[in-house]
Amino acid sequence: MRKLSLILFLALVLPAFGASVASAQSYREFSGKIDKINKKKMIVDNRQGDKVSFNRVDDGVVEGEKTDWDKLKKKDWVTVSWKFTDKPRLAYKIVVDKPKEDDE
Repeated sequence: MRKLSLILFLALVLPAFGASVASAQSYREFSGKIDKINKKKMIVDNRQGDKVSFNRVDDGVVEGEKTDWDKLKKKDWVTVSWKFTDKPRLAYKIVVDKPKEDDE
């Protein structure tokens, strides 16, 4: 009976624990064109009606076509990685893409 109780307990608890650990470490991504940017914050427009703001993180990473926050500018295409639990959203990783054909 104890083995069955232990197995049942583990079957119920471990998946919930694993899901909470995974969600705490996973990032979400938002892609679009920079609509506004300054030293501390940027707003990204996905051109589908969504504009999302992200705050700068001191140890954040900028990769791709540009490698520094200070070189980012309006109309750059980016993919921003942030944690769902962030309030406000923090830009941990920014990948700068090549301009889209309709923007060149």
